[in-house]
Amino acid sequence: MQRWLNSLMAGLVGLVLAAPILVVAGVSLNAKRSLDFPPKGLSLSWYAEIFTDPGWRGALIASLVVAASSAALAVAIAFPLAWFIWRWRAPWARAFEVLGMAPFILPPVITALGFLSFWSTFGQYGEPWTVVVSHAVFFVTLPLVTLSLGFGAVDRSYVEAASTMGADDRTVLRTVVMPLVRPYMISGFAFAFVLSLNEYIVAYMVAGFTLETLPIKIFNALRYGYTPTMAAVTVLFVLLTAAVFGLIARFGDLPRLLGAWIKAD
Repeated sequence: MQRWLNSLMAGLVGLVLAAPILVVAGVSLNAKRSLDFPPKGLSLSWYAEIFTDPGWRGALIASLVVAASSAALAVAIAFPLAWFIWRWRAPWARAFEVLGMAPFILPPVITALGFLSFWSTFGQYGEPWTVVVSHAVFFVTLPLVTLSLGFGAVDRSYVEAASTMGADDRTVLRTVVMPLVRPYMISGFAFAFVLSLNEYIVAYMVAGFTLETLPIKIFNALRYGYTPTMAAVTVLFVLLTAAVFGLIARFGDLPRLLGAWIKAD
């Protein structure tokens, strides 16, 4: 009886959480240009419009390029920092870890204003590449955390054994450490990619109207009314996010990356 009640409660909670997505998915299937739910007629034309309309297609490509580039840059920044903190264990190195987490801890509006002031001061406001750099700095916390977990899971006896055999730090990093922390690098990239893909405030404050990502395109399109295309974009975001985290769960250690891991004595 208790198990049945627990299953029923879990099902109700899941239904409540999924209800908004189900409504949005239903709206995206309307045959007519309306936001009716239940949908009046069924059509996938609004999904096709994302790829056929030049405005939506350009925004999609811009979002993917910015997200992939900024996620790769965030990993490139986080990796040497996490490696240095783990390898040398200097007491003052933790200050760099706190510095790496600071952008993500601050409210996004404050961080966005900081980026706006910085790029305006150097005359680079409105340049598309500044969005990539800003997102990389903003989301560097995510690969930094995953890489720190990855390095923490490395048995230091492997490093000591390799050093004893004559391997220098570069060789140890390439042949011993990298294969062990590669899943955490990929996970950090995936986390940063997903959040960059959905980020609006920093991108808008840094680039203005010179770069139109999908979130910016949605807000700009709101000035001309609501269309099911916006719902279709939302469903596309959800599916892409689910696919990314599904791959992490399949090939990585998602519970550990989310903090649900306790080291055994």
